Amino acid sequence: MKFSNLQKFILKQIWENEARGSSHHGSKTTRTVLEKFYDNKKNPPPQKIRANIITTSIERLINKGLIVGFGEKTQHKLFIREIKLTAQGRQVAQVLLSQQAKLPFKKRSARKK
Repeated sequence: MKFSNLQKFILKQIWENEARGSSHHGSKTTRTVLEKFYDNKKNPPPQKIRANIITTSIERLINKGLIVGFGEKTQHKLFIREIKLTAQGRQVAQVLLSQQAKLPFKKRSARKK
C-alpha cells in the first residue's frame, strides 16, 4: 500500500503511543498529537486547513482498515476525537518503522560535455 507522509506519521505516532501507554494494545491517541506533523515544516498550511487535511488522512486510513476512530456523530457531521490501531494497522506500522529513513539528497543534473 502507498501512504502519504502524513499517513505514515499518523501510523507511527499511534504505534509509539501504544508502546508508551500501557502493556496492552488499545490505548487511544488524540488528534493533538497528530498536529506535530506540521511543526518542522517551512510553510505549514493554516490551522483550519490542517484540521481538514488530518481528518481526510484519518478517514482514508479508517477506510483501509488500519485504524479505528472514536468520537461523536451528529446528524450532519462526524467528529473523530481519538484513534487506535487495528491488528492489520499494527503490522503495517511495524513495517514502516523497520524501513530506513531516506535522506534529503539533492539530485544532480547531468553534466554536459
